[in-house]
Amino acid sequence: MTKAQIVKNISEQTGVGKKEVAITIEAFMEQIRASLADNRENVFLRGFGSFIVKHRAQKTARNISKNTTLVIDAHDLPAFKPAKSFIARMDGIEISDDDDEEA
Repeated sequence: MTKAQIVKNISEQTGVGKKEVAITIEAFMEQIRASLADNRENVFLRGFGSFIVKHRAQKTARNISKNTTLVIDAHDLPAFKPAKSFIARMDGIEISDDDDEEA
């Protein structure tokens, strides 16, 4: 599903214009980007999941074709961790949001 399809579906479901929905979705995504990239803060959405920053430590890698060793610096990566209720829904099991714990 693309962002355009999401905008279309939300617009049809809510009766709000596509332009307003697109602006809202873009603002939502920018807030998540800013929280993760600029502030290094995780974003928790109960019943959906968490957008988190994962830290990768420095490590040594090998290029076996050139027989060289290189160092990969420590870095942060964005990641998504689905909520337990989201995982259960994917498995066809329905649980309430009260049972859902964000980690």
